[in-house]
Amino acid sequence: MEHRHFLIYKPYKMLSQFMTNDRHQKNKKFLGELFDFPTDSMAVGRLDETSEGLLMITTDGKLSSHINKHGKVEKEYYAQVDGIITKEAIEKMSSGLEISINGSIYLTKECQAKIVDQTPNLPVTLQRVRDDRHGPTSWVSVTLKEGKFRQVRKMCAAVGFPVLRLARVRIGAFTLENLNKKTVVEITDLIDKN
Repeated sequence: MEHRHFLIYKPYKMLSQFMTNDRHQKNKKFLGELFDFPTDSMAVGRLDETSEGLLMITTDGKLSSHINKHGKVEKEYYAQVDGIITKEAIEKMSSGLEISINGSIYLTKECQAKIVDQTPNLPVTLQRVRDDRHGPTSWVSVTLKEGKFRQVRKMCAAVGFPVLRLARVRIGAFTLENLNKKTVVEITDLIDKN
C-alpha cells in the first residue's frame, strides 16, 4: 500500500481527530471537515482545540511514531503571551522547567526559546484575542523535540506569561510556507526516518 501524507492548517476550535464516540463532542469540529482524507488517516501528534497551526496527516503509522516518539524532529510554536516576556523567562524555558503532566511533576527538556520582535504573519484566526488596550502582549518562539499535553502553554504559564494565542509554525523542515496559503496540501517529500 502506498501511503499518503498531507500538511494542514488546523484552525482554532477544531479537534485534532477525525471522529468521536463521545456524546459530549457531537457539536465539535473535526479534521474531516477540511478535506476528503483517505481511510486510515491519522494526525501526527496533536494540537489542542484552542491551538492552531501546522499539522501533518498521514496513513503511515510508522512515520507518525517516528515524529512523535523519537525526539529527533523539531516542532516550532509561536505563542502570544500576556505581558512583555523577559529574557529571564526565556532562559528558564530554554534550560528546562517543572510543569504538571497528568498530576505529576515533569521536567521539560532543554529547548530553543526566543523573543519574536515582530508580530508573526499568521493566518487570520477566529479566536478573539484581547488587544493592547487591556495590557501589552508579546510573542515568543518555542522549539521542542518533545510534545507533552499543552506543554508550551504550561511552560509559558510557569514563567508568569500565560498564552493568549498559540500556533505551531514548523514540523521538521516543513513550515507554514509549504501550505502556500492553502488549508490542505498533499506532500511527497518526507521527514527522514533515520
